[in-house]
Amino acid sequence: MNTSPASGAPRRLFQASALVLALGLSACANFSGIQSQAQLRDATSVGLPAAGSAAPVVAAEWWRELGDPQLDALVARALKDNPSLKLAQARLARAQAVTEVAQASTRPQLGAGLDLTHQRYTENGPVPPPLAGSIRDSGTAQLTASWELDFFGKNRAALDAALGVARAAQADAQAARVLLASQVARTWFQLARLNDQLAVAQRALAQREQTLGLVRDRVNAGLDTRLELRQAEGGLPDTRQQIEALREQASLARNALAALVGQPGVPEAQDPRPLSAIKIEAVAPVLPADLLGRRADITAARWRVEAATRDVDSARAQFYPNINLTAFAGFSSIGLGRLLEAGSQQWGVGPALRLPIFDGGRLRANLRGKTADLDAAIESYNATLVEAVHEVADQLASAGSITRQQAEQRAASEAAEGAYDIAVQRYKAGLGNYLNVLTAESGVLNQRRLAVDLAARALDTRINLMRALGGGYQADAVVASR
Repeated sequence: MNTSPASGAPRRLFQASALVLALGLSACANFSGIQSQAQLRDATSVGLPAAGSAAPVVAAEWWRELGDPQLDALVARALKDNPSLKLAQARLARAQAVTEVAQASTRPQLGAGLDLTHQRYTENGPVPPPLAGSIRDSGTAQLTASWELDFFGKNRAALDAALGVARAAQADAQAARVLLASQVARTWFQLARLNDQLAVAQRALAQREQTLGLVRDRVNAGLDTRLELRQAEGGLPDTRQQIEALREQASLARNALAALVGQPGVPEAQDPRPLSAIKIEAVAPVLPADLLGRRADITAARWRVEAATRDVDSARAQFYPNINLTAFAGFSSIGLGRLLEAGSQQWGVGPALRLPIFDGGRLRANLRGKTADLDAAIESYNATLVEAVHEVADQLASAGSITRQQAEQRAASEAAEGAYDIAVQRYKAGLGNYLNVLTAESGVLNQRRLAVDLAARALDTRINLMRALGGGYQADAVVASR
């Protein structure tokens, strides 16, 4: 049995390391009393049904269902060129790079070094003759390796935290796409509403010009006074002001589209179809049970909770010893001519242990900070969940109400059209004057304005509902598997 000092050295080395580790575990800093106080809310706590519902499944490109090729082209251009969306993508790339850095810390590290020195050795130091007082060249060429043994999960927790941040950034990028598409669609149909309202206002202007002509004729015939004439004249500037205001709003809508698309100017010739040509289907007025998985912002908030949880785990693991295996192998010599000789070989291997004993409260303060971050992430998730349910409930309520309002407006419009037809027939039969016709037509124009506003509201509510239901977001395979 070999009992030489050389053969027993490694055993004694590892025995000493184990003893130091045991002492370190008993002497490491204490993290007791630092706990998270917030709690995640579940679906049922915010009113989501426990079972499946008839809520619509939103397609990834839901705007195509509206049947407007111009809108399809605008959304595609916005998703390609919008600076805000590119910023979200850059943040995702940054988060993925941080993940790669964290992953590298869990793997062995290998490096190489070459040091060449031309120096004079002191005559009054620890170096004995003949080196003392001489000028020599020395060199060292070696490989160094290290591997942190992550016994307490510090590096793994840091990696999981970085993965959570990256997945949250990925969900944020998808949420930005959903929001951008909905903003483009809403602005496009806002422009359509303004165009329709402009057509109604121009018809109202023509009506008031006709009214003014009739009033003048009646004044000249002695049937009306100058009071009626001044009243008729006052209606023209008011209508022209409304037309100019509508044109200004249309220009602003085009400018907004240009900003959303990320390109200067939306061609003047590019006009949306009338709102009456766009048909939308009614949706079931129920909250979807799977809302949590449909929305990118909820997914992002949940991943931030996961990342914050892992940050707390990593901060807690820093209370324990840090254990590394280190090794080196190479050549070292005085005199470069002998650097690569067999006698110049050197190597070493052994564990290294670092443990906190007294740090002035730094580790506890760090853990308290990470725990507070976790509480904030949980409450942010809860707020996002509550707001999501609120948004969907609001849009469903508005959609149902607008449908009923449109039914009542159609009935009122039919009555106004009927009154207008009677006024025209009476005028043609000589039983009434044309002022009665124009007065009846005013009721028709008012109903047309209301019809345009309700149609625009219906479209805007539908777009908001598609966004509130997730906008077609689908979690990737990694996220869905968690």
